[in-house]
Amino acid sequence: MQMGFSMAGAFVGSHFFFRDFHHSSPNLPSLYHSFKLLPVFKFKPRQRRIACCKPEFYQFEERTSPNQVKEEIKQCYELIHRLGRGVVYLGSSRMGPTHPHYLQALELGREIASLLDCTSWTGAGPGLMDAAIKGALQAGKPVGGFKIGKEAGDWTSSNHHPYLPSETYLTCRFFSARKHGLVDAAVRNKKSDRTAVVALPGGIGTLDEVFEILALIQLERIGSELPVPVLLMNYGSFYSKLLDFLDACEDWGNCRQG
Repeated sequence: MQMGFSMAGAFVGSHFFFRDFHHSSPNLPSLYHSFKLLPVFKFKPRQRRIACCKPEFYQFEERTSPNQVKEEIKQCYELIHRLGRGVVYLGSSRMGPTHPHYLQALELGREIASLLDCTSWTGAGPGLMDAAIKGALQAGKPVGGFKIGKEAGDWTSSNHHPYLPSETYLTCRFFSARKHGLVDAAVRNKKSDRTAVVALPGGIGTLDEVFEILALIQLERIGSELPVPVLLMNYGSFYSKLLDFLDACEDWGNCRQG
């Protein structure tokens, strides 16, 4: 079956892996054994910038109590415990059903769900997240999600998913809780867990999530004992310049192989 997509690379455990699937479907049941080993990039710590939400939607007093965030993280973990860990999809909320990347993501979601027989997790938003969800549903496999209010793209005014049952996703108030959920859904607690992180084309939010996960892997906070594959889907060479940027960082000494 010709899927017509390519994967730029994958950080797995403490290594960087590369595999090109542009011309044929990946043999995903052997996902943890089929990658060519390349050196890993070691990133220097970077400062974080704080972005504020618009006060008319999120009231700032909601964030004054750490217990509220703690409770939402607990709800994320409870949802994961109920639905099971699996493959986490990160990607743009702005690429709709007519976009070629949407069709590729839908096919990928269907293939991975069928081959790995696991839960598919997303941010439960529109765009490529929606494509991965529909692909998994077409395969007859469970899905779960962590939605954030006022998602970019088509679903800007509702905190509810248009077709998923309410018991399969959580609408988060706090981005920090949502990120905890997305990371924990991919963590392997035992060798039989079939998990991965799939980075579809996306913008600032997608890159934020991808690099946070990569930083956790680099610092051996996750994936140190049981590696978690991270796949960068280079549809239409979307991520080629990002890979060039990482090469430039290595040339300037901002990251290193090792």
